Amino acid sequence: MSGWLPKSPKARRRLTLVAAIAPVLALAVGLTLWGLRDSISYFYTPSQAIEAKPPPGRSIQLGGLVQTGSVVKHPDGRVEFTVSDRTATTRVTYSGDLPDLFREGQGIVATGAFRADGGFEAKQVLAKHDEKYMPREISKALKEQGEWRGEGAPPPAYAKDGE
Repeated sequence: MSGWLPKSPKARRRLTLVAAIAPVLALAVGLTLWGLRDSISYFYTPSQAIEAKPPPGRSIQLGGLVQTGSVVKHPDGRVEFTVSDRTATTRVTYSGDLPDLFREGQGIVATGAFRADGGFEAKQVLAKHDEKYMPREISKALKEQGEWRGEGAPPPAYAKDGE
């Protein structure tokens, strides 16, 4: 026998068992991750999405503030609006009913995918619950960019009407 194997038959059996189970376990984890690759939804702010350049059609979550004066409702039920953070904006198109709490200047998370033309096609739009709630991902990203307004602070200058 080889010099690196344990001398005890009991220890050799354990080593053989571990050597047999490890590849099976690695294969199971790999197959699970491969199967879930389309179910994983990444979260981005507009500036993070510009940096990451997610491929068109990949499901992601886009979060930020709805820019004041950007909401356009079309007769066919389609709604267009701009989601922004301190450094970038993304135009979002959504077909369907918006949440009752959706309004300009508020935080939202839109689930959907970028189109080839760079626009974002949302399948679902979530608005914050009340004045004190904002999804953790959005508040963290806004705080990192210095955009966090806390409670009752005025909106940033770029979000004002007419500018």
